[in-house]
Amino acid sequence: MKKLHPKSNIDELCYPFIYEDSSLCDYEIETDQLTRSVAWAINELSVLILNYPNSKELKKLEKELNWLLPLCYHLNGSIRGKLAITEKDHQQLLDHYRKMKLVVEDAISGFVLPGGKSPVGILNQCSSLSKKAVRLMVMIHNNENKEVADILPKFANLLCNYFFTATILINKVTGFKEIPFVSKSY
Repeated sequence: MKKLHPKSNIDELCYPFIYEDSSLCDYEIETDQLTRSVAWAINELSVLILNYPNSKELKKLEKELNWLLPLCYHLNGSIRGKLAITEKDHQQLLDHYRKMKLVVEDAISGFVLPGGKSPVGILNQCSSLSKKAVRLMVMIHNNENKEVADILPKFANLLCNYFFTATILINKVTGFKEIPFVSKSY
């Protein structure tokens, strides 16, 4: 069977690499979805801030997410193109993450069922998309012999943890009580 690669004009092509066999295209689509989801979370967070106008934590989170938004697109192009995530970016995210963890340290007690006011669900999705991006990087590097700079999975792993912690922060500010999850499998 011949490979699928219809000839089309530019109006009928959603992405130049859409017909590639490589997982790199899947990674780029995944990180594109991550970036779009972060933008959605920022929008929803701005609505939530209207209900909690005195929350310095939510305003700080909004500023951090706006800083992260272009970095997610830089993560997207940093394998096929020029590496655009720096150690400085990673360190700044790590600093934001560690400061946020201090704010919520009394609220984290293990695994919890996802829940809370919007944008909690979106940020949980961002966390999962970050995990998927790491898995695709592993496949690209290990199975397709394409170089993936060490900073990229390191940054995406940290993104995953940052987004999860942001959900705990929002739940703390809004008074949403997470339901602990106890696995029957482990």
